[in-house]
Amino acid sequence: MAQASAGEAAATPTSRAGRYRWLIVGVLFAATTVNYIDRTMLGLLAPTLGDELGWTENDYGNIVTAFQAAYALGFLAMGWLIDRFGPKVGYAIAISIWTVGHVAHGFASSVASFMMARVILGVGEAGHFPSVVRAASEWFPQKERAYAIGWVNSATTIGVILTAPTIALFMRVLGFDWRETFIYTGAFGMILLLLWLWLYSNPRESGKVSEAELAWIEHDPPETVERLGWGAIVTKREAWAYAIGKFLTDPVWFLMLFWLPKYFSTTYDVDLKVVLLPMIIMYLLSDVGSILGGWVSSKLIQTGRSVNFARKATMLGAGCCVLPLLFVSGLDNMWLAVVLIGIALAGHQAFSSTILSIPPDMFPKRAVGSVIGLGGFAGGVGGMIMAKSTGLALDATGGSYTVIFAACTIVYFLAVLAIHLLSPRLAPVSVESA
Repeated sequence: MAQASAGEAAATPTSRAGRYRWLIVGVLFAATTVNYIDRTMLGLLAPTLGDELGWTENDYGNIVTAFQAAYALGFLAMGWLIDRFGPKVGYAIAISIWTVGHVAHGFASSVASFMMARVILGVGEAGHFPSVVRAASEWFPQKERAYAIGWVNSATTIGVILTAPTIALFMRVLGFDWRETFIYTGAFGMILLLLWLWLYSNPRESGKVSEAELAWIEHDPPETVERLGWGAIVTKREAWAYAIGKFLTDPVWFLMLFWLPKYFSTTYDVDLKVVLLPMIIMYLLSDVGSILGGWVSSKLIQTGRSVNFARKATMLGAGCCVLPLLFVSGLDNMWLAVVLIGIALAGHQAFSSTILSIPPDMFPKRAVGSVIGLGGFAGGVGGMIMAKSTGLALDATGGSYTVIFAACTIVYFLAVLAIHLLSPRLAPVSVESA
């Protein structure tokens, strides 16, 4: 009996079987960093471009709206593309498109041409997270997937933090103007494309994964459905559970990205583009939340908890971390506000890492990109609604963020409730429902 037990133990795959899968996470981490540098650069250069090209506030608003609309709609197309051709080819196409869009900024001269550049950028960048989650579903078993996604998701803020130093390097150290900066930083995307094509493949086809690591990656039960098309996906409550969760919570992240600089400027007379330490603290705290949220969700599954419990408990805990936003408005101490906002951002990123792990829990790998695309589209629509609502709320309240921050604390619990009502067990879609 002892010998049989030892044999069974030896046959059980372990997470320490190999580490090649974490190289894939490293590549995706670098890709996320480049993705966010490319999308953030225009915002930091906007004052310079506005003075040189004579933009009005409405002109810049139209350019931003063009990106948001293309990004939202792009999710639907890129999610399908990645499911159709796989993450290797699909993500290569996405990187190529967004790099062309990024470089095109350097050749733009009118509002219309900048809008076109942002549209191309938005469509390409929409392929990022569908590729990340699809790749994670291929390279990581369910009990480890959220932790891997958490690491990749944390690079979103790394990209934001590195944008200002990148601009300073090219414009102040190397002496390029803003046009040359857009053009030459396109090299980041080209290097990323070559790296992706060189390193990425299916685990079984890569030839670089040990048998022990492959056993760990593939030890989940086999899928009962190979693929779902768009016609089937949009009829699934499970898909709308994810989409509604993203619709409710993604706008909070957009709010923080677009409005925090203005909040600190009007409340504390601090320019976050010049005084970087508050932004660095807040975003590094968000990185901790992203990684910790993925780790907690994965650890709960590894200790025997159901996927349903692990995902929803982690999201509820993450939502609780956003509650400090209730106490930010009106604070005289800027550094206390920085810490409280940082904790809230950590809660959002913990929630984000976990909710991104849910589509592979319920859908076959070859449908994950489309489901992520649906959720990304919903989140983009929510972001546009949030942007308009925030402006109206600030005008109506004389610039007070109290109601806005309070609304941000509620949406996470509403999202968990919606997910639970639409998918009480986070069960995989069945053959019959396909």
